[in-house]
Amino acid sequence: MPPESSFSGGPASWGELDPGGLAASFKTGLISWLLLPVYVWQGLATRRRIERLLPPVGPRTGCIGTETKDEAAIRLLVLGDSSAAGIGVERMEDSLAPKLAERLYALTGLSVFWRTAGANSAVSAEVRDHVVPNLAPEAFTHIVLMMGTNDAKNWHGARKFKKNFGSLLYALRAKWPEARIVWSPPVDLKRVPALPPALAYVLELRARIIRQRGANLCAERGIVVSTTLPRVEPAGFGPDGFHASVAGYAYYAGHLVNYVLGDRTRFHDPETMMIDG
Repeated sequence: MPPESSFSGGPASWGELDPGGLAASFKTGLISWLLLPVYVWQGLATRRRIERLLPPVGPRTGCIGTETKDEAAIRLLVLGDSSAAGIGVERMEDSLAPKLAERLYALTGLSVFWRTAGANSAVSAEVRDHVVPNLAPEAFTHIVLMMGTNDAKNWHGARKFKKNFGSLLYALRAKWPEARIVWSPPVDLKRVPALPPALAYVLELRARIIRQRGANLCAERGIVVSTTLPRVEPAGFGPDGFHASVAGYAYYAGHLVNYVLGDRTRFHDPETMMIDG
């Protein structure tokens, strides 16, 4: 468990009852469609109001505990949307990938090479078609997929998401068959400060559809699914009130590290640390 902080304090609210945010049903989709006018009306106003942040400054790759990536025992790829890109902080070193690498190194003592490959506003189909094919086939041992928030925000339905996200998972598994892949689903959108309550409620309904369908697809394709962040507080958000802050990314790393590690006994011998899917 991550240490308590201003971001991680307080109750987990509905997450305690439904840790994965998977309580979606036909009724969930129906209610969201009935509230489509709210989504359109408040969504347009919110998009105009939210500040568009630039990507952080700094290298998109790095090493911890070693000088070169070839000597790293753990090779980590953080892939996906703006959360993977580090939007919300000014320096890349404060973003998710290096923070997660630091956690992995601290817990295992093994050297880590990390790379981040994210894009602001990216949806599953864009990452599948434009990011994954252009990544060098390096021998990543661990992949964290930050995906789904924009699919929900762009009103992608269950059928479209199944096609796009499902084929993205196939592409990742085909390119890195030995990697341990972890999907991090969208956070509780009702807790995002930049979203008006009515819009946040509608988007959370769409996010639940994404989480449920995504979890099913991951189970079919041998992908690990993390729970949603158990605590989401204002201190965890950057200046736009939508993306994570320095504290937010640190908390995110603390939440994901155990899912990335899995069975830690496999890390005692770097020569035998091939990861099962």
